[in-house]
Amino acid sequence: MRPFEYASPRTKEQAVALLSANAAVLAGGTDLLALMKDEIVTPKRLVNIKDIDGLRGVRAGATGLSIGSLVTLSDLGENPIIAKSYPMLHEALTEAASQQVRNMATLGGNLCQRPRCWYFRNGMGLLPKDDRGESLVLKGDNRYHAILGNDGPAYFVSPSTIVPTLIAYNARVRLFGPKGVREVELEKFFRIPKSEQEREHDLGPDEIVTEVVVPPANGTRTGYYEVRQKEAFDWPLATCAVALQMSGNTVKSARVVLGSVAPVPWVSKEAEAALVGKSISDQTAMAAANAALGPARSLGKNKYKITVAKAAVKRAVLNAAKGGA
Repeated sequence: MRPFEYASPRTKEQAVALLSANAAVLAGGTDLLALMKDEIVTPKRLVNIKDIDGLRGVRAGATGLSIGSLVTLSDLGENPIIAKSYPMLHEALTEAASQQVRNMATLGGNLCQRPRCWYFRNGMGLLPKDDRGESLVLKGDNRYHAILGNDGPAYFVSPSTIVPTLIAYNARVRLFGPKGVREVELEKFFRIPKSEQEREHDLGPDEIVTEVVVPPANGTRTGYYEVRQKEAFDWPLATCAVALQMSGNTVKSARVVLGSVAPVPWVSKEAEAALVGKSISDQTAMAAANAALGPARSLGKNKYKITVAKAAVKRAVLNAAKGGA
């Protein structure tokens, strides 16, 4: 690991004043420290935000839920309010990573973690290319890469399994920088970079994530499904989070969000349109799955992920119809 400065501010204002393009935010450190050890990122300064008041805690009110960015995934998974009122989020939290990682990893860090793409993790860049400017992903082993939103130059998949559930709940993220508080829809916090100079998050080099706000989920039927190669800790091949508002047995509105299939959490307007105005059955769920993966494109070695993702969508829709997690 290369030498770096270490700062431990006590306030948000002090923290953002210490940040720059050559600095990095340290919270749980479960992703950042591994990247630094492998010299994938080499910040000149680490800004530890764990001593800042106001970035912890879960607060519930009439407007919904406010979750501090420093709350660990294990604490969130054990929170009775989340278990009762946001069961889909609860399921994703308890299945994420391993218990040891959940004990250290924070919600803000989970939002901001970097891709697990093996080209990126081996120091070849976020958009890896050879000397002729051709994509290494398209020429090489792309079995775990994107099947949606993959028209280039980014082919990695968004790594969080928790974020799709939050987006399905219409969550927003609050950021703090030199100009004060900025709030954006969580869906729009993620973006597809077009160059190595761009990041996959709408987060300035002098901004920090302070909290995630989730509106009330009263009357929402939700379903989550995750496909892995093994039940133990593993990165999913595809996930799907579904939130339905029902009018009797008919879907009034729907949110369908896929994970691990695109460079951003993938909101499927096609699947949502296939569900609205229908009652849920095996046929309707399969139609939504086919609609969601209609735009999918294989990169050569990841065609199987299209079938896997269809199964995730179908089962998440059916889980939601049952009023499950």
